[in-house]
Amino acid sequence: MSSAVQALAITLAVALFAAATVVAKHRFFPPDPAEEPREDVAEYISMMVGVLYALVLGLALVSVWETSDNASSHVQAEAGALHQTYLVADALPADGQSRVRAISQQYAEHVVGAEWPRMAAREDLGSGGWTLLAELRAATRVPANATPAQQIAAQELLAQLGTLDEARRGREQDAQSSLSPVLWVGLILGGVLTVAFMFLFGIQRNATHIVMVMGLAALITFLVLLIHELDSPFGGYLGTDTSAFTRHFQV
Repeated sequence: MSSAVQALAITLAVALFAAATVVAKHRFFPPDPAEEPREDVAEYISMMVGVLYALVLGLALVSVWETSDNASSHVQAEAGALHQTYLVADALPADGQSRVRAISQQYAEHVVGAEWPRMAAREDLGSGGWTLLAELRAATRVPANATPAQQIAAQELLAQLGTLDEARRGREQDAQSSLSPVLWVGLILGGVLTVAFMFLFGIQRNATHIVMVMGLAALITFLVLLIHELDSPFGGYLGTDTSAFTRHFQV
């Protein structure tokens, strides 16, 4: 079952559970006609809780969206620089050309095969990638008697490797980034509190109450699941995939 189907199933289950709870509340704890109306208090409290929870949701969404967007940008920049390194190697001497291309291929295979599963699990990537990058820098050096064209190519390769280095550092940082536990607590407790107020200060009409609670519970559940997916920039249904590298290299 895909992550999208699982998210929809969880959302539907939460909405149905909320509806069943409303039915049970009206059945076993019917509203007291003699009770003083509390519409003003209910509206004020619900408004305050809703506004505060909307702020928490917005902050969490902005945080995970920015991390996910940065991860995609860093991967595109790193793969693009590696591909340009592979292409510019044509201007190097024959031995340097073959070595640069071989190491570029090894680097792509290492990123896709070894580092990507670790990033999805938020594990340390180790030093293998940096070792390959150092070997790639060494391979781009040209002898002192190199032609002007070869020297220009070597300078271009160093510039591309600088871009690759910076993008790799950003990718490693993105892989370790996650939403603050404090925000997760706020998301869960805030969602429970928001729905709970719909029970404490419920609408007298049973059908209307059910529809409103189901809609609110489903919306909150969907948003929390969306934040959870975006919080994994290199894993999950919405995470950045390896296509930026596999598009240019046979991995």
